[in-house]
Amino acid sequence: MLGFTTLSDLARLRDFGSRRASSYDRAGNNSDWWVFEPGQTRMLMESDRPGCVKHIWMTVGNDDSFPRKAVIRMFWDGQEHPCVEVPLGDFFGMGHGLMKEFVSLPLQMSPQDGRGMNCWWAMPFDSARIEIENQSDRPINIYFYIDYEEYPAPLGPEVARFCATWHRENPTEGWLTEKLNNENIWDIWSRQPNVTGDGNYTLLEATGEGVYVGCNLHIDCFHRQGNDWYGEGDDMIFIDGEPWPPSLHGTGTEDYFNMAFCPRTEYSAPYHGLILYSGNSEWPWKGKNSMYRYHIEDPIRFRESIRVTIEHGHANKLWNDFSSTAYWYQRLPSAPLRPLLPVELRLPRPTEPVF
Repeated sequence: MLGFTTLSDLARLRDFGSRRASSYDRAGNNSDWWVFEPGQTRMLMESDRPGCVKHIWMTVGNDDSFPRKAVIRMFWDGQEHPCVEVPLGDFFGMGHGLMKEFVSLPLQMSPQDGRGMNCWWAMPFDSARIEIENQSDRPINIYFYIDYEEYPAPLGPEVARFCATWHRENPTEGWLTEKLNNENIWDIWSRQPNVTGDGNYTLLEATGEGVYVGCNLHIDCFHRQGNDWYGEGDDMIFIDGEPWPPSLHGTGTEDYFNMAFCPRTEYSAPYHGLILYSGNSEWPWKGKNSMYRYHIEDPIRFRESIRVTIEHGHANKLWNDFSSTAYWYQRLPSAPLRPLLPVELRLPRPTEPVF
């Protein structure tokens, strides 16, 4: 019944109905948007029948400040607290309050200028509610499609529910107080090893049973450390309360995101990419950087808990602005998400970093 469709499955006639919630003009005219007044929350889609959201398309017509000031929430199966609560732009894969064209398998920002936001994560439910809150001080106009399947019977217990959470540390708490150069870099790397994972930046911390399916990470690099490279931070994913070293321990920031050697080329592939690079010839990695890694072919299973972390620089030596959205599926009920920061603490830094 529940379909995670591949090309080879399209000809298989499953038992479902096709449904859509959208912002079309109910009067038959061309005012195909909904107005969200300052502070207003509006429900985009609600269903009390089993189903699965297959695709969300959205754009905002009149306000470039919305990516961090509008918040999308999703509630499944009557749970009072949301399984998804993320600033709107970050939910669709781009941070820093920006819109920019890129392509991944589950998330895309499309022409013009990245304003066509698309989500292909499958979101199964027995009942559903999706809403957006405008937390800005001006109205915003939102156009949307939410396409979903409707099923004749409830989903089985083996089907987990889609979740997403946003986090930011601005700045991360580092310890490096001197500039790096060819003479001292190796001494710095060995001076303070990280053999606990304490102090790592946390992308996700969840309890329960499920699978982690990836994240996008956004780093505004303002800590000048010689060459301003923000990486060398190992990923460490702790499953079911295990101690350090965890079962999944990586070798560096660019390595977790499936790139290599301090990348400076924007690139997007189905499961990984560097979709924003802001450096220059003098400071190759300064400013805003955005990357993603989606575990679609290699989801990470947990049965009791999961903690997905990454160092901010080798052994957490750097002060920088880190923000992220993590995506996973888990059985309900789920614990409440980390409280979302207020608007003023979500806004991006100025375009030019401060050194």
